[in-house]
Amino acid sequence: MKRRDFLTASAAFAAASAAGGFACVEIASAAPIDVPTIDKLTVRVLVDSASDIFFKPGEAAGVKTEPGRSAVSTRPLHSEWGLSLLLEPQRGADSRTLLLDYGWTPETIIGNMELLRVDVSKINALIMSHGHFDHWGGLIGFLDKHRKALPADLALYAGGEDNFCKRYNRAATPGQLADFGMLDRRDIARHDVKLVLAETPVVIEGQAFTTGKIKRSSVEKVLPNTLVEFGQKNGAGCNTSHYLPAEMEGKIVPDEHIHEHATCFNLKDKGLIVISSCGHVGIVNTVRQAQEVSGIEKVHAIMGGFHLGPAPADYLTQIVAEIGKLNPDVLIPMHCSGLNFTQEAQRQMPGKVLTTTTGTKITFAA
Repeated sequence: MKRRDFLTASAAFAAASAAGGFACVEIASAAPIDVPTIDKLTVRVLVDSASDIFFKPGEAAGVKTEPGRSAVSTRPLHSEWGLSLLLEPQRGADSRTLLLDYGWTPETIIGNMELLRVDVSKINALIMSHGHFDHWGGLIGFLDKHRKALPADLALYAGGEDNFCKRYNRAATPGQLADFGMLDRRDIARHDVKLVLAETPVVIEGQAFTTGKIKRSSVEKVLPNTLVEFGQKNGAGCNTSHYLPAEMEGKIVPDEHIHEHATCFNLKDKGLIVISSCGHVGIVNTVRQAQEVSGIEKVHAIMGGFHLGPAPADYLTQIVAEIGKLNPDVLIPMHCSGLNFTQEAQRQMPGKVLTTTTGTKITFAA
């Protein structure tokens, strides 16, 4: 997306930028985007929660999965709770490389990229799905090591201000909260990375598009996860002045992931590929949003984390049925989707579910 496609930030953002020494860009308009069509997409799972040295190739509806092996036999790929995906779309002879999320620790993403022989210099843009530590924890360490190899005009696409709020987990001691981190955008600015707040849909590198803020129109609900603190302290945190009432400033409340977004592709003759890193706001809501902003109804694949691991059995059965109504060709659960989800999806949607592990290569072709 070229600079002319954006407006300068609002006065509130400009004031925050001046005070904190960072720059941010806000999407100008909710006008329809021109969704690009790609011929091929390759996804490499850099970080996920499980490893399987016996993983075998799979295929469903023309989508293929292949195992990913460490290039060093005495050093295995490392798995941890979190997710990081290397996305390589191609349109004709034109290809791009996008890095979506960064796992929990920099040691894991950096080490796995080395063991999978990823050429960091080919990465064109960065994407962050939402503000949970297990999705951005490896980011700053990755930039510390690799920024010089990346493009000078590198941009990070985040769903909005909510990504920078401080978050908490409930501690083992009743009534106490445990710190779950806060991404400080000044660390991003320190690495000379342009921050793009994609609250509305945006095309990335001419091949991917994001959903923007996801409408909540289905039967889905946000299952319990973290708590979030709204506001800024000493230059860090989230500026809520443009999307929350003033009385929410300083409040710590259950996390609704206001600015979580998904990364999507339109595969020629096949339809949408919708990648939800955690899907806290609902995977059905997420896919519907992708359909609405693209104007494309056909869903080829739904993949990523769906945050249904903690779902009660009756709710899980209902949501899988709602996913079935979207009629995707392929369903690829990862990360927080849960074994319970995978088993229920296999029961309701036989032949459509592909599983992956850390290192897996997934190929979508027209």
